[in-house]
Amino acid sequence: MIKHIVMWNVRGETAAERNAAALFVKSRFEGLVGRIPGLLRMEIGLDSSRVDYACDMVLYSEFDSVASLAGYGSHPEHLRIRQELGDVRIARFQVDYTPEGA
Repeated sequence: MIKHIVMWNVRGETAAERNAAALFVKSRFEGLVGRIPGLLRMEIGLDSSRVDYACDMVLYSEFDSVASLAGYGSHPEHLRIRQELGDVRIARFQVDYTPEGA
C-alpha cells in the first residue's frame, strides 16, 4: 500500500471565497471514488484551524500499489478534474509514502 497526501491553498480574496473554492475542489475529487483502479480510500478535508500557516485543504488517499498511484496521475478522470480546476489551486504540497511494515 502507498499513501498519497496533497495539501492545497485555493484562490479567493475572502474566507468565504476560499471556502467556496475548497468545496468546489472537494466535490470534484470525491467523484473519483470507485472510478480509479487501485484507489482504496480517499478523504478530503477542509481546514478548520484558520491559522495563517495552515493549508486550506487536504486530500488523503490510499492506493494498493505504487503502480496504481502512478496510474491515478495519468487517469483520464483525474486529468479531467485537473483541467476543470484550472487555477483554483494556488499552492500544492505532496507526500507519498509506504507505511512501515506494509
